[in-house]
Amino acid sequence: MENKVENKFKMPIIIVSILIPVVVAILFSVKLKDFGINVEPLSFLPPIYASINGITAIVLIAAVMAIKNGNRKRHEQLMTTAIGCSIVFLVMYVAYHMTAESTKFGGDGIVKYIYFFILISHILLSIIIIPLVLFTYVRALSQQFDRHKKLAKITFPIWLYVAITGVVVYLMISPYYAS
Repeated sequence: MENKVENKFKMPIIIVSILIPVVVAILFSVKLKDFGINVEPLSFLPPIYASINGITAIVLIAAVMAIKNGNRKRHEQLMTTAIGCSIVFLVMYVAYHMTAESTKFGGDGIVKYIYFFILISHILLSIIIIPLVLFTYVRALSQQFDRHKKLAKITFPIWLYVAITGVVVYLMISPYYAS
């Protein structure tokens, strides 16, 4: 049974879960130079935001280990850090794409199919993970720990996959970035 706190946040979570991908998609196609804003491409950002994805994966694993060891406070801190990392990633990702042209993957053969499978699954799951993370977090904040744990068992592997595949996508496409 949902409690009042979760009901209170249900509509804002749904709205945010729709707005983030829509806004990112729109901003992905917006280039600051098209508005007369002369900004050099932020080409230093991709390895930084890929590293943040890697850090997020490590933090997620550490958070699960913390809760399995009964350290709820550490788990909470680590999960808040993982959410913060994801927000920082998103800001950097959008900033990069607003200042630089998209990089085309240059691989051929089976590698190309593997890359696009990883990229597409990463993108789709990065959209799905938004409401999962937010509902999981609200359940913890509202002390619905049984419901939190049940949803976290779904959220964790998807979020971990998104974080790890973010690094993999970067490593696969990085040889094709324009210098």
